[in-house]
Amino acid sequence: MGIDPGLTRCGVGIVEGSVGRQLKMIDVNVIRTSAQVEVATRLVTIEKGIDAWLDEYQPDAVAVERIFARSDVSTVMGTAQAAGIAMVCAARRGLPVALHTPSEVKAAVSGNGRADKAQVGAMVTRILGLSAMPKPADAADALALAITHVWRGGAQNRLAEAARLAQAGGVRRNVGARR
Repeated sequence: MGIDPGLTRCGVGIVEGSVGRQLKMIDVNVIRTSAQVEVATRLVTIEKGIDAWLDEYQPDAVAVERIFARSDVSTVMGTAQAAGIAMVCAARRGLPVALHTPSEVKAAVSGNGRADKAQVGAMVTRILGLSAMPKPADAADALALAITHVWRGGAQNRLAEAARLAQAGGVRRNVGARR
């Protein structure tokens, strides 16, 4: 499941597949909140929306856009708050959470870490074999996050597991050598 966090529009998308196989879009949407409502209430709306998606689709993992500094602090704050809610919802269920930067996602789906929204949307449409580009851009971005995690997350998880096993093996060798 990919989540493009935002306080006004939080994109959510589900893809199915694995590396080397055709990916399939299961569903995509945007959880919307009104700027006229208190932030705490908006965060509850986002939480309920993400929880409903997690309950319905039961994904294996959740990929959330990693927040990076922008000049507009209010935008960063709302995005970070929504991202935190997404991570808590996934962690509450024991799901692995991956964070991918926008440039990582752009590079993964388009081959260009500086691709614009239209290029990302076009590539998401092509990769998933869709008849039309998902709209708004937050929906396409959520699918791009999910695609990125399928393609990169598996490799990252295997590398982390190999490093963990190597470290554990090294500890055992050191302990054995001390005996």
